[in-house]
Amino acid sequence: MESQVARMLGMTHQPVAILWADQEPEKAARFTPGKWGCVMWMLVGASRGKTAAFDETTYGCWGGGVGLGFGNQYKAFPGGEPCFHYFLSVGNRHWDTGRALVEQMEASGAGGSFLEDLRDGEGYLKSPERVADFVKELPIMQVPTRYVVFKPLGEVHPEEEEPKVVVFWATPHQLAALVVLANYDRPGNENVAVPFGAGCQSVGIYAYRELDRPYPRGIIGQMDLSARLNVRKTMGDHVFTFAAPWRLFREMEENVAESFASRQVWRQLAGK
Repeated sequence: MESQVARMLGMTHQPVAILWADQEPEKAARFTPGKWGCVMWMLVGASRGKTAAFDETTYGCWGGGVGLGFGNQYKAFPGGEPCFHYFLSVGNRHWDTGRALVEQMEASGAGGSFLEDLRDGEGYLKSPERVADFVKELPIMQVPTRYVVFKPLGEVHPEEEEPKVVVFWATPHQLAALVVLANYDRPGNENVAVPFGAGCQSVGIYAYRELDRPYPRGIIGQMDLSARLNVRKTMGDHVFTFAAPWRLFREMEENVAESFASRQVWRQLAGK
C-alpha cells in the first residue's frame, strides 16, 4: 500500500510496517544467531525495500531483543542484568563482579568500543540504580509469535495482513507535521509521546503498548545517541522516527488530504 502521509509530506524514505508473524518471509534479511547487530540498520534497510525478520536468536543486541518484544533480554547481557546497569551508567570498573568480567574479557583478547563502554560506562543514566529503575519502567513484553518482521509498507496488502505499527523516518519539519497530524482529529493535546529508551524500543515495545489504548499515541524515536551514530552514515544527522500504531496510522492517512498538508505554510516549509 502507498502512504498518502508520506507522499504529501514529501518523504524520501518509505515507511516501514512492523508485523508479528509465525512464518518467516522469504528472502528476509536476518542477523546471524548470536552475533551483534543494530536493529535500526534493519529499519533503514526496510525503508529502502528490504524485508527483515527477527526471532529470539537473531535480535542483534540485548536492547534490541527487549525492543522487539522478546522479553527481558538484559538478563542475557554479559555478567547478567546487574552488569548492564553499570554498563549504561558509570561502568563496571566500579564493582568487583564487573571488574572481574572486564578483566576476563581483556584476557581473552576482546577489545573495541563495547569493552570500553563495559568498563567505563555509556553515561546515559547517572547510576546503576537509575538504570534498574529504567528497566523496571520499560513495557517489556513477549510477542505472541515467533517472528517480528520489518516490511516496506509498499509491499503490505492490508486485506491479507495487518501491521502493528508503521514507522516513518522523518526530517525535523516532517516530524513536526506528523505531530500536528496525530493531533488533528483527536481529543487532548498529548497524542504523541517521546519516551526515553533505545531506538528500537521506540518503534517496538513503546509503540506496542499503545495498541490497547482507546487513542493510541504516536511515539517519537531516535533520541538514542548510539542508534543515531549507528545510522548516521546511511541516514545523515537530521532524521527521527515516528512510530504510529496501525489505528493511528489509518486515521492520519484518512485526514492528511484535508489538513495543513495542502496549505500555504506547509508548502513553504517543504519548499514547494
